[in-house]
Amino acid sequence: MTYRIHRHGTIDSTSERAFAAIADGSARDGDVHVAEAQTRGRGRLGRSWHSAPGEGLYASVVLLPERPLPPAALTIAVGLAVHDAMTRLGVADARLKWPNDVVVPSRGDATTPAKLSGILVETRGLSLERPHYVVGVGVNVAQRSFPPELLAERPVTSLASCGVTTSVEDVLAAILEALPTRIADVERSPRALARDYAVATGCVEGARVEVDVGDECLVGSIRSFDLERGIVVATDDGVVRAVPLEIVRALRPALARC
Repeated sequence: MTYRIHRHGTIDSTSERAFAAIADGSARDGDVHVAEAQTRGRGRLGRSWHSAPGEGLYASVVLLPERPLPPAALTIAVGLAVHDAMTRLGVADARLKWPNDVVVPSRGDATTPAKLSGILVETRGLSLERPHYVVGVGVNVAQRSFPPELLAERPVTSLASCGVTTSVEDVLAAILEALPTRIADVERSPRALARDYAVATGCVEGARVEVDVGDECLVGSIRSFDLERGIVVATDDGVVRAVPLEIVRALRPALARC
């Protein structure tokens, strides 16, 4: 993949700039939009992403593959790429939280990890002839403090707070280096991709998990994790369920009953 970097100051959203370029025909595969700050950064389920000026990585990558990619597999691949980058930068205890947040253990609270990075993969009006995706990535790099309203929602952290001294540019370079290999694995090595994801989430075969599907919460042990079949769980109720990845709302290690 050949990257073309577009640098912005303070903008609404790097993903919105990427989609605008796709719409007007100027986008190329591998375009990367990077902002100094965002006023409307967003994450999964419509949540906002706090974008402190100059203290984090706020970037979106345009993907224009020859054919459509399985959405769940692509989401997992991108999450693993960012996880790979964080590990290489020195975050030894980084793991993934469904579907692709990079988290680390919270100080004094083992049950609620602190969010280090968020990833959002989007497409709008997907065409089979001209598929497109925008990969939005936010990484907390240099922050030493966060707004109280954000901390009230969930624990958050940064590379600096994890003891990793680095720059936004180095974080971007690490992610862009890891991304092509993981995306290629979607079609080339789906079993390896699923295996690595299971390890990164701690949801390997035999692990006890909680799986949220709609309003239902399944509690049991993982039989298998497969990009095509989904998550196969032997529940505590004695039923074996295969849950397609596309309908999983949350997947986490089972610490307590739902």
